[in-house]
Amino acid sequence: MADLSFPEPYEHKHAPVANLNDVMDEQLTVGERTADRVASLVGSWPFIIVQSVLLVAWLIFNIVAWAHHWDPYPFILLNLVLSFQAAYTAPMILMSQNREAERDRLDAHNDYVLNQKAEEEIRVILAHLSAQDQALKAIHKQVLALARDS
Repeated sequence: MADLSFPEPYEHKHAPVANLNDVMDEQLTVGERTADRVASLVGSWPFIIVQSVLLVAWLIFNIVAWAHHWDPYPFILLNLVLSFQAAYTAPMILMSQNREAERDRLDAHNDYVLNQKAEEEIRVILAHLSAQDQALKAIHKQVLALARDS
């Protein structure tokens, strides 16, 4: 019988793959968490609806107010409030977006490393399958020879 040879069993030489989202979430600072919450809140329909209702109410109460106009037309106080809101929310949204961009870069790198590991394992599997093909051919030849001899 021909000597059949197979590759050595594959041993993983790398650390287990970690969930990048869990790792990133553990490293978030209070400021980053706050920026994410603000960006999430400001970028939502409930915020847009509530802000629109408040702006319309502000305008209506200041236009039809008979006794006390706290912000008469052209609504300078409203403009100041909205400017303050924009001045504080815009940098927080940018911080959140920058952090998300960094997470995307790390995610892409993690995908690349994972693809390299998968490619290595696929090569080992293909080598093993090739060895099995050769072994099956040798066994098939021996079975045919035995069948002819009997």
